Amino acid sequence: MLFNSTDFLLFFLPIVFIVYFLLNKLKLINMATGWLVIASLYFYAYWKIDYLPLILISMVLNYSLGCTLSNTKLKINRKLVLLTGIGMNVLLLGYYKYYDFVIYNINLLFKSEFNYMHIMLPLGISFFTFQQIAYVVDSYKGLTKEYDFLTYSLFVTFFPQLIAGPIVHHKDMMPQFHNLRNRFINHKNISIGLFFLAVGLMKKVLIADYFSPFVKETFDVIPSLTFFESWLASFCYTFQLYFDFSGYCDMAVGLGYLFNIKLPQNFNSPYKADSIQDFWRRWHITLSKFLRDYIYIPLGGNRLGELKTYRNLFLTFLIGGIWHGANWTFIVWGILHGIASCIHRFYTKWNFKMHKAIAVFLTFGFINLTWVFFRSNHISRAIDILKSMCGLNGFEPIIVNKLRFAFENTDLKVSFFLLAGAIILLILPNTNELAKKIKPNLLCGLITFALLVMSILQMNKISEFLYFQF
Repeated sequence: MLFNSTDFLLFFLPIVFIVYFLLNKLKLINMATGWLVIASLYFYAYWKIDYLPLILISMVLNYSLGCTLSNTKLKINRKLVLLTGIGMNVLLLGYYKYYDFVIYNINLLFKSEFNYMHIMLPLGISFFTFQQIAYVVDSYKGLTKEYDFLTYSLFVTFFPQLIAGPIVHHKDMMPQFHNLRNRFINHKNISIGLFFLAVGLMKKVLIADYFSPFVKETFDVIPSLTFFESWLASFCYTFQLYFDFSGYCDMAVGLGYLFNIKLPQNFNSPYKADSIQDFWRRWHITLSKFLRDYIYIPLGGNRLGELKTYRNLFLTFLIGGIWHGANWTFIVWGILHGIASCIHRFYTKWNFKMHKAIAVFLTFGFINLTWVFFRSNHISRAIDILKSMCGLNGFEPIIVNKLRFAFENTDLKVSFFLLAGAIILLILPNTNELAKKIKPNLLCGLITFALLVMSILQMNKISEFLYFQF
């Protein structure tokens, strides 16, 4: 089920909300929790019920592993259990996400003809697998408390963050589920939640979805782009990806607030970053924290000398690239970010500084260029677009008819939306900054209502969020 659908907004959400708080009001706390778990599983199975057993089995196995590892009285090889648990999670993710990619490369390398499985990627598997790996590792370290399976199930399946994050941590979520104050309606949280929901929906429906046909046409259909077309295409995807994913995360945070659950912030004006390190502190923040805490630091972080620090940085970003998808384009994207992070660490070590405006410009330029690999279906296509951006395919101005869109003056409209997007991202405060000023009053209600109505009226075509494919 999609957040940007009438089924979700007008039926699923109101019903789940009313029943949940009604059960809590009747002091049927466990039943209310069970209701939210069942609703979340229905939300997950709505897309494809065949994968419902997968998430259920994953939850049972990881909860059992966590209980085993946190019980220090058991005479077991705890490290072996930990490695087995991590291995099971990685194998599960690898089978569904990377099996065909591995077969493709084996066939290409050895001229073999192994058959492909053509496996459809289960929604959310990258996110709920990472969340549960963190739980298992923390159980091994003795950092988890004893929670019942029902609460653990809600931690994994809570529908606002189930499909595409943010990646939540058990120590941040489970205490909130146990807090009895969160079981009753909070009008201020409802105001903040609806505001986040409205802004996120607006980002997706009114901005990201506008760029979508242009990006698809230029990246996937037109065989060769000119200088102007390629730059416009890259900027459009840079903005589409931000508004699409941050829109989803805003909606997730807003839905969490409706149930008095505070999900972590996942974006903090990333295109204002003045370095690659600053960018990753602002973009997909929860993924960055996971990679730092469960990949970079266990590899040794910066504790083993300068050369190994560079190695650990590079491997962390390489793994981050692989996590995003089974394609060499994601691997190259991860490699480029790894190299950039190593370069940044090298020159900051020597206290090299530049003017902030120049630093922001260069960082944004690098991010924009690497998104070309992230979006392209093949490395050859990404290289061809980058050649076009260098002017190697000519400087012919954009020809509207060539782009084959259903509306007039495409180039002017897209340019206008890019300008509007740049103003929103680089000048205006972000959603989290605006939400801090929210007060449950008439003006706030009218603005929220207007954004929701405008967005819902534009939902004539249901479109998936980009991070569903990752």
